[in-house]
Amino acid sequence: MSKATFAIIAAAGAATGAVATAALYSFKKEPAPSLATTTTTTTTTAPRPVPQPSVPAVPSPAAVARQPPVDPSGLFQYGFPGPVADLRPAHSLTSSFDRRTRNPAWVAEHITPESLANNNADRKHSVFVEDIGIPEMFRAKLKDYFRSGYDRGHQVPAADAKWSQAAMDDTFLLSNMCPQVGDGFNRDYWAHFEDFCRRLTVKYPSVRIVTGPLYLPKRDADGKWRVSYEVIGSPPNVAVPTHFYKVIFAEDGKIGGKVAVGAFVLPNAVIASDKPLQDFEVPVEAVERASGLEFATKLDPERKKRLCQEIKCSVIVKQYADRQRSFGKLDQKK
Repeated sequence: MSKATFAIIAAAGAATGAVATAALYSFKKEPAPSLATTTTTTTTTAPRPVPQPSVPAVPSPAAVARQPPVDPSGLFQYGFPGPVADLRPAHSLTSSFDRRTRNPAWVAEHITPESLANNNADRKHSVFVEDIGIPEMFRAKLKDYFRSGYDRGHQVPAADAKWSQAAMDDTFLLSNMCPQVGDGFNRDYWAHFEDFCRRLTVKYPSVRIVTGPLYLPKRDADGKWRVSYEVIGSPPNVAVPTHFYKVIFAEDGKIGGKVAVGAFVLPNAVIASDKPLQDFEVPVEAVERASGLEFATKLDPERKKRLCQEIKCSVIVKQYADRQRSFGKLDQKK
């Protein structure tokens, strides 16, 4: 997908009652006449006033304007409809889950030379598990991927979390997964792209990465743009993204220092190993428009640099493709 194509794709009472007034009348009890006298006392009582009918107060136009005839937010007494973003902070990642697609909306990670140097975990001890922190009716399930033809594709790769077994285990929850094409993508070009991100720590002491799925439209034969994607599972539950993005923040490690920012969008499809990575570079704003997310609103433009102008953005095809494929086959059997 060219940058130009992506740029095109990526382009809502109170009723006033009458006040009744009541007159209170007090009658003094006169003392009883003394037996020693025969004085006669005459008491004169004032005439009782005739009650007048009360007149309702007429609300002013301003009062009427302040009191709308409806209360739409009253619905919240029964519960908030959503959307609910299941935020999950963990050892090696922080993620926000999209209940509608059963995929994460985004997953953030932080890698450093120190975190990658530690090798205290092995993925053979980790297993794919459902995220019980998400309500059962909304979570992705292991059975959804069974014989689906897609890999359970890590958004934060296990190789970025070798510094502890707990950190690596966090990456195996299905809330960190999306259906990905296996051969030619998840086990090949996407893996090389993840390796590129790790190699950034040779130059930058701190690298932050946000990864997630996209569901982009394509032009049909009638000339109209439509969004179409597969859904896997029985019943169909998990959306298959059309594309994936990574937004990278490579920090120089200084307080208030420079940040090299790069954004990439890759199709969820077979990609030739010799395809230049820069062909997938897009403006951060393009990812924001396509995803509905915001990534760098608080980053001072004076601190921001373009990643691919600071370093060479390219993948290295390593000789672990067969190993990646074997992991993929295991994934499909679990």
